[in-house]
Amino acid sequence: MNSNPLPQEYYDLLEELQAADFVLVELTLYLDTHQNDQQAINQFNQFAKHRQEVKQSIESKYGPLQQYGNSLADAKWSWNNSPWPWQV
Repeated sequence: MNSNPLPQEYYDLLEELQAADFVLVELTLYLDTHQNDQQAINQFNQFAKHRQEVKQSIESKYGPLQQYGNSLADAKWSWNNSPWPWQV
């Protein structure tokens, strides 16, 4: 387990990821009833790409965020080096 304190950047990136997730959930709900709204579809794709970039940034600096194939594993299987949920 990583016992080092987490830098502010980790929290900033995590908050950015959570904000993108929120937008994606809201757009998904909207698009369920407005399938032809091209502007909303474009916005969804923009936020989906942004979310992937933020997630990749977090994982490249602090380790994987998710298990079960949702995040790639590195050569050292370093799950125990990432911050645990109660450390955040």
